[in-house]
Amino acid sequence: MPIRIRPTALLLSAVLGVGGLTGCSAALDLLKDCEGTEGRVKELESLAILDSRPVGATSPVHYENVDAGCWADSGEVVVYADRTYAFPGTRDEVLRHYRTAAERDGWKTPSNPAPPPPGKAEGLCFTRTEGGESAQLDVYFLTAENLSFEEHEPGPELTSGSAYRMSVTSGGVCDG
Repeated sequence: MPIRIRPTALLLSAVLGVGGLTGCSAALDLLKDCEGTEGRVKELESLAILDSRPVGATSPVHYENVDAGCWADSGEVVVYADRTYAFPGTRDEVLRHYRTAAERDGWKTPSNPAPPPPGKAEGLCFTRTEGGESAQLDVYFLTAENLSFEEHEPGPELTSGSAYRMSVTSGGVCDG
C-alpha cells in the first residue's frame, strides 16, 4: 500500500526544514509565544459572564461550548474565550441584559463609550482587572460579514433574530 502525504503536511515540513537550515525561526517563534498561557486560557474560559444569557438565548449547533485559546501576531500574545448565542428577541434586550450582568460581575464600561463606526453592528465593551491582569469583554452582534468567516455554515438560528458573540480577551481597553 503506497504512503500518501497530505500537501499541507508536506508544505509545513518544507517550511520548517528550510527555516531551520537558514536560521530563520519565525514560524517556531509564533508557536512559542503562546507557551505558558494555558492557565490564563482556563481562567478566561471559566468566567461566569460567558454563561450569562437572556432568557430564550440558545447555543447554536457547532457553538455549544466556549471557544478559548491563544493567538500571537507581530509579537502580541492574546488569550481569548468566546461564546456565541442565538436570541429570538431584540438587540436592545441583549444589550440590556449584558449591561446589568456585566456590572453585577465587576465589569466596567468606559467613561465615554464611543458609538459604533458606520456600518458596524452595535455592541458593548467592558473591562476589568483580576490578579493584576486586565481583560476586555465585548458583546457584539453577528452580521453576514462576521458569519462569512466562520468555520461552519451558519444555521438559520444565527441568520435570524439577534445572533451575538461574547468575547473576553486578555489586555486591551475599550475605545472611547
